[in-house]
Amino acid sequence: MNSPITAILFDFGNVFVNWDARNLYKRFFPNLEAVDSFLKEIRFAEWNAHQDAGRPFKKGIAELSNQFPHYAGLIQAFDAHWEESLGQTLHENIEVAKNLKQAGWPLYLLSNFSAEKFEIVRKQHDFLTIFDDMIISGEHNLIKPDAAIFEFALNRIKRPAKECLFIDDSLPNIETARKMNFITIHYQSPAQLKRDLYQLSIKGY
Repeated sequence: MNSPITAILFDFGNVFVNWDARNLYKRFFPNLEAVDSFLKEIRFAEWNAHQDAGRPFKKGIAELSNQFPHYAGLIQAFDAHWEESLGQTLHENIEVAKNLKQAGWPLYLLSNFSAEKFEIVRKQHDFLTIFDDMIISGEHNLIKPDAAIFEFALNRIKRPAKECLFIDDSLPNIETARKMNFITIHYQSPAQLKRDLYQLSIKGY
């Protein structure tokens, strides 16, 4: 049976490169429990989502520092030392993507990411050149799991959702994609990714 899939869209963070703000903040606190308490207190996840949705970093840092002036130095550290939030590069998944490209698949990136900070990542990772296009949330003021960024991506790559395989580690993002008729893989590990690609009869796996 021929697969209905004609294109594959990947998330970036925690699929190709691990990302966690705790990587950066652990050197400022005695333990991860203290880091988590700090991030919860400043509502970091909510704040960072606005960065991914296109708010300039300088503006976001200033706003959060004004809200929590006693943490201003720690908040500014997230901008100054942002690269420390990046963790392990998942080379096995990069090889998966390269194999798919060699097998002839059109590949796209659909990622929640600050436009400013993604420029740092782009310079660090040559493998990103294998993607036919990259839809970065911060460049378009749209963010997963909102359906609008998925619609934007479909219009940009000129394909219907039912022909697209979407791979992401975030369940809310996967759930939105499923509702829109994307074929999906909820990424959990390199071995699981390869197994799911094989089960979908994806050429190359």
